[in-house]
Amino acid sequence: MQHFTIHQGVVATLDRANVDTDAIIPKQFLKRIERTGFGQFLFFDWRFLDDGTTENPEFELNRINVKGASILIARQNFGSGSSREHAVWALDDYGFRAVIAPSFADIFYNNSFKNGLLPIVLSEADVEELFQRAGKGNPYQLTVDLENQTVSDGEGFERSFEIDASRREKLLHGLDDIAQTLQHEDKITAFEANMVS
Repeated sequence: MQHFTIHQGVVATLDRANVDTDAIIPKQFLKRIERTGFGQFLFFDWRFLDDGTTENPEFELNRINVKGASILIARQNFGSGSSREHAVWALDDYGFRAVIAPSFADIFYNNSFKNGLLPIVLSEADVEELFQRAGKGNPYQLTVDLENQTVSDGEGFERSFEIDASRREKLLHGLDDIAQTLQHEDKITAFEANMVS
């Protein structure tokens, strides 16, 4: 898992509440057996017209000023619906490192940390201010500092965010559940050796 310390990136906004995992990655793309390759199908039904290949010019992520965006701002209850981990994989594979919203669905929120995507909860007023700042037409950038738990734009916006200490440490060091367990490999090996003898 890629570690996360300080990330600066272009912001994309998704002005929708209750974005569910089926909208993030539609079910017909869940046949892949690896974690990669899902980014091309992210928000597929919104990003493309009915032919499935032509970009929908009305969809937020297709705007020229958000190309290459790595920070997504959304409304409340982002990631609702089914528990598919593929939704996080698709966001990550597309290039997003952080999602900022007033609230997240619990399972999506937990899956994000397990896969190196940072979900940041800010107040509705702060999220609204970010939407306003990002809506001015130019590429809008934010800096997410996980070490100091801040989001800032260098233009007067700076907010702190809360995060569980153990999840913060895992992201800072790029440790998923397996990698965290393997930090104790010598103890595991010794325990197994004792079980055999």
